[in-house]
This record gives sequence, structure tokens and C-alpha cells, in this order.
Amino acid sequence: MAAKSAAGLLTSVDSMFTTQEERDNAQRSYVIDLPAAEISDFPDHPFKVRMDEEMEQMVESVRERGVLSPVLVRPMPDGSYQMVSGHRRKFASELAELPTVPCIVRELTDDEAIIIMVDSNLQRERVLPSEKAFAYKMKLDAMRRQQGERTDLTSVPPGQKLGKTSRELLADNSPDSNTQIQRYIRLTNLVPELLDMVDNAVLKEKDTLQMALRPAVELSYLPENEQNALLEVMESEDCTPSHDQAIRIRDLSENSMLTPKAIKSIMQEEKPNQVEQFKIPRSRIDKFFPAGTPAQTIEDTIVKALEMYRKRERARER
Repeated sequence: MAAKSAAGLLTSVDSMFTTQEERDNAQRSYVIDLPAAEISDFPDHPFKVRMDEEMEQMVESVRERGVLSPVLVRPMPDGSYQMVSGHRRKFASELAELPTVPCIVRELTDDEAIIIMVDSNLQRERVLPSEKAFAYKMKLDAMRRQQGERTDLTSVPPGQKLGKTSRELLADNSPDSNTQIQRYIRLTNLVPELLDMVDNAVLKEKDTLQMALRPAVELSYLPENEQNALLEVMESEDCTPSHDQAIRIRDLSENSMLTPKAIKSIMQEEKPNQVEQFKIPRSRIDKFFPAGTPAQTIEDTIVKALEMYRKRERARER
């Protein structure tokens, strides 16, 4: 009898410190080990699973200690399982040749799964612009669908009662501001090759063009054919547009004046941040010039000395 009373007391205390949603989730969740092959990837998963140095370290850790944090999956109507959160851990498990992966199985609707998938991945240390772009768009669409289903005032979140938009509610629970989220979502309108350049501003891969976020947002308003025309010029000129140049390109496009010739003219403009600089420590050349000699005078003298040196070397070769 005492044991029964204690159990009732524990249940009562537990209900005091958890929400109804948390209690419902606990009732419809359980943990099992599943072969990785039995878990399908989340459809249109926006976060890339890259075979980089970080993944190599994860594989080694999984090989030595196993998967310490279970992945989250949801059961599907056909009896299979779909990954919600943990694609990298699953991939590492496959590379480490583990027989199974520990999984939390939870009943989730499509929109619930999208929101959890996005939230869990946005906490990673490095998230690429393209990943944020499609992830924010997926979550925003899911939130709008959920809010569209609510018909009574009591079921609407407090923020919504104050007149907040879905995007503002999204920003409240995201690492980026409302305005920045708008910029990221615009990137989903870029052709893949231009979007890769925005990612490379983070990845810094050699021999690959990099493009900043702000000019990329401006270019996202161009139709696909104009983006491809711009891409050809960018690759031939080996440069990307500045924010100012991207604004002018967009303006020409919106006024039906963006021609291949106009694109090339803008992209051939010299940008200060893309002019290669060669620097010599002042301490190495001070002894050749009187104290207080202006930097421009020093530069001009060095150039003249190099020109004289080149002429002398050419004369010797004759």
C-alpha cells in the first residue's frame, strides 16, 4: 500500500515539473538499437554530411566509444524508420562499421519532425549559408502550416497573440535576427553554382570563388537565365561582385537592361578588395631612405629601381 502511495506521489511530483507536451512525448518515445541501413534520411535534408576532418574525428570516436548520444528517428507507416536528428552520427557509425545505432523512436508529424530537425542542426558550431537558407525556409513553412491549423485563441502561442509574424517567431528561437533570416531564405533562389560560392566564403576552399552574403542576396532577385549569364562572366573574369556592383546588376535586371555586355562592363571594374597587395616590412627598407620619407616616394623609388634592374638583366641576355 505504501509503495502504491509512493508511486502516486512520484507521478504527482513529476507532473508539477514537466509540461503536458513533455509528458506526452515521453509516453510516445522509446529507445532501441537499429541497423543504420534501416533508417532512411530525412527528405530534402538541408544539412550536408561532409567527409571532412571533423567527420574523421567523429568516426574515430565512434569506433572507440560507440555512439554516446542516441539519434532521433520516427516510425513510418510502412514499418520503416526515418532519421530526424543524427545524420552525421549515423554516417560515422556506418564508416566505423558498427552493427547498430542507438535510437530514440518518437511519433512525430511531418511538421514536428521538420522543426526538431532544423533546431537540432542549427546548434552546430559551423553551419553553411546554404544549409541555413533551406533549413529556415523549411521551418518557416512548417510553422505557418501549424499556425494555420489553430482556430481557437487559447491554442495560439503568446507571441502570436501580440501580432508577431511566423518569421518573427522563428527569429525569437534562432541564432539569427529576423532580417538575417530573410537574407538567408533569399539564397534559396540562387542557382547552385552561385550558392556554392556563398558557402565557400565559409569553407575557404582553394581555387574556388567566394561570394559574400549581401551581394548574393541582391543576385537572388535575378531570373535564372541572367544568373547563369553572370556566372559565365564571373568565371571568365575570376571574380565576384561587390555589394555595390550586385545592387547595380539587380537594378539593370529589374529595368530590363541587363545585357551580357553590361554584366561584363561591371565585372571588369577594379575593386580595391580584389587587387593583390604585396607588402615589405618597413624595417627592411628604412636603411635605404632618409627618415621621414613618405610611403609613396618609397614605393615609386622601388618601382624605378626594379625597372632599371630589369633593363640591365635584359641587356646581359643579349
